[in-house]
Amino acid sequence: MRTAVTRRAIARWSVALLGLSLCACSDAEKAAESGAAQTDDSPYPPTAKVAVHEGFLDDLAAVRHPSDGGGRVWLVHEGDSPPEVVAGSWGRWTLRYEAGELGVVEGGAVIFLTPPFWGWSSPQSTAPERPGYTTATTSAEGVELELEQVERNLLRAAVRGRELREGETIDFVFGAGPALAKADDFAEAQSFFWLRVDGDGDGVSELVPGPASVTILPGPPARMRATLSSTAAPDSEARLTLAVMDVMASSGCRVEGTVSLTSIPEGLELPTEVVLAPDDRGHVTIPVRTTTPGIYRVSAKLVSTELEAQTLSNPIHIAEGETPLYWGDLHGHSHLSDGTGTPEDFFRYARDIAALDFAVLTDHDHFGVEFLDAHPEMWRRIREAVESHNEPERFVTVLGYEWTSWLYGHRHVLYFDGQGEVLSSVGGVTTTPSELWEALRGRDALTFAHHSAGGPVATDWSFAPDPILEPVTEIASSHGSSEASDSPSRIYNAVPGGFVLGFIGSGDGHDGHPGHTHLSPNYGYRRTRPDPLGRRAEERMGNGGLAGVRATDLTPEALLKAFRSRRVYATSGPRIWLAAALNGRPIGSSTAAAEFEGTALLQIQVSGTSGIEHIDVIRREAPVQRQLCEGRLDVILDFPIEGLSQGDYVYVRVLQNDGAQAWTSPFFIK
Repeated sequence: MRTAVTRRAIARWSVALLGLSLCACSDAEKAAESGAAQTDDSPYPPTAKVAVHEGFLDDLAAVRHPSDGGGRVWLVHEGDSPPEVVAGSWGRWTLRYEAGELGVVEGGAVIFLTPPFWGWSSPQSTAPERPGYTTATTSAEGVELELEQVERNLLRAAVRGRELREGETIDFVFGAGPALAKADDFAEAQSFFWLRVDGDGDGVSELVPGPASVTILPGPPARMRATLSSTAAPDSEARLTLAVMDVMASSGCRVEGTVSLTSIPEGLELPTEVVLAPDDRGHVTIPVRTTTPGIYRVSAKLVSTELEAQTLSNPIHIAEGETPLYWGDLHGHSHLSDGTGTPEDFFRYARDIAALDFAVLTDHDHFGVEFLDAHPEMWRRIREAVESHNEPERFVTVLGYEWTSWLYGHRHVLYFDGQGEVLSSVGGVTTTPSELWEALRGRDALTFAHHSAGGPVATDWSFAPDPILEPVTEIASSHGSSEASDSPSRIYNAVPGGFVLGFIGSGDGHDGHPGHTHLSPNYGYRRTRPDPLGRRAEERMGNGGLAGVRATDLTPEALLKAFRSRRVYATSGPRIWLAAALNGRPIGSSTAAAEFEGTALLQIQVSGTSGIEHIDVIRREAPVQRQLCEGRLDVILDFPIEGLSQGDYVYVRVLQNDGAQAWTSPFFIK
């Protein structure tokens, strides 16, 4: 049976010692894999990370001494440690710790944690000539500091000689050597330096409140995207968003120049030129008037002193009576768990840069430096950001979080009524999928399985998805494709039998760029040399995900109805326009086998953001039927299908020549 998956592990842990996430990317996956093996008599599924789960439980049970986490911390802004720094640049930062009222006993420790996500140098104390060299010094007479590398992003300064007393200080200099230290790759308003204090020397530590932070500015402008509304009626108004970004897709670049616009083919009413001023910070949204029915795109060319760039927008379909197609990213993270940027920045980027129609911030319940399930003030902040950015019929925000079970798989939880609490996957009464669904019963809520066929932990499908609360699953994200074993960009650590059906895509971006995860080099995006025959695009899309939703209007209520009826499809990030009908029935429909006597007709229409390489029609157990498309941008196909019977399902997979993919939700035969 075919099934679903997703891509890259996002954090590494030392929960037994510290109870916090430490770093990102492939090292995290290897660490998780090494602790993942289960014995044959384990009550948990084979991919469960029992050691990680038990580490969290140990951390919850640990007794904190009143001196743990005591004191305060701040950045000493000298000439070489500016409070603002350009993403990916190099510098030196001095972090000063002042002991609290109870001090730190001899044998206790102050632990320095650099921002775990995304690209900061790791602190190290053994090689002065290498990046990230860090020193720890104190003027407290009689106190000596013994530095030890605990984990990749952790440096422990043990107090020796005597106790560190109230008011005495320790200076950590990060980037103390000639090689300095590298800052985060992604722009963000607050990138934190954290300290933990083990005040009584028992090995249990706590965070010092109020971490120090620096502002990460975007790098120089490197690319431009043009995003159109995907559907519109004739003689109506659509939107075109122009966004200039740095190489990592961060926004906020100051650009002064002119963007020339061309309707392809002619037919859209739009200005021929748009002026970008420095105060626009590289982005602007303009109205576009639709006229004649058809498929259109906009070519945009930027000429400025900072950058010259040209791009082609996604397609817009203009037709009378077309059910609107809305785009959303249902899965992303901020610095409140293991991501980049604030909740407010997350929604602003989704609306103003990625031009999404709806977005959900899904920070982890029990994962990150601080835990959402233990800090109600963080959940309040997320709720306030959701409420303040929600504009039905313009931009919808939905309250959500990620239920992060290392035993049964990760799921994001969405509250479409804007009301709900964090139901923790650790140490409470909602630690299994069944318990989670029971707690959500009767609510305007949904759950979605994440990286379900592999990744850091696969979904345990022995818990059959609740048909009301979990009608679809996330098939594509930064972790890769969750569709099937033969899918391009298949998820790592795939588990046979772990692939599922009923599809949305979402980014799971940790870079603060909802809707643009696939544009990050961290997730596989790259520039390539164009193929002389046009068989490969100049851009190769990375792993990401978007949900395309057919809804009557842009409100939480209409979106919830569309998800529950599976009128949704997935892409790996780009806005590929995809429509299909089986004997006139919409995607996601469930139809009695008696209605498919003889030959059924599957009608497919695809409009790409790059040339279409091929379209696959996939049916349970049957060989894939493939139609080569020779790089065309727009394709209409009719596929006859014989002998559909009970238990069959049929869906469509699209592959573009830039590596981007799209999948319809299946048609189910009951």
